[in-house]
Amino acid sequence: MTPHPASPTLRNRPRRRARVSLTPLIDVVFILLVFFMLASSFTDWRSLRLTAAEPGGAAAPGVAGAMLVEVRPDGLRLAGRAVTPEALVTRLAARPETRVLVRPAGGVQMQRVVDLLDRLAAAGVTRLDLVGGRG
Repeated sequence: MTPHPASPTLRNRPRRRARVSLTPLIDVVFILLVFFMLASSFTDWRSLRLTAAEPGGAAAPGVAGAMLVEVRPDGLRLAGRAVTPEALVTRLAARPETRVLVRPAGGVQMQRVVDLLDRLAAAGVTRLDLVGGRG
């Protein structure tokens, strides 16, 4: 048998190195970057210091002189009287040392209560207590 004329040429030819493309790697890194940018939360986390009064009178001695703010579905009430949020903040900011009891009514969204607590804390009210609602 005679060797095929193309055989020696193929054996002696230098092999081409396989080239690794970086394009898929760059695509994956870019997609991960976009994912983590969209999934990250850059909100400003703040906390409010408040105490929850225990039922049975644990907070009863300090209730004298406290102002009761009720958060109802139809609005705010200070000592049983309807009040706007702006008037409430103005009135309580004038006396920041006063203890303020905040009582949310049933069916009120917690975000409304947190917004009120945040506004009162920003106005300088430092003695905030969250008390359980009736019904």
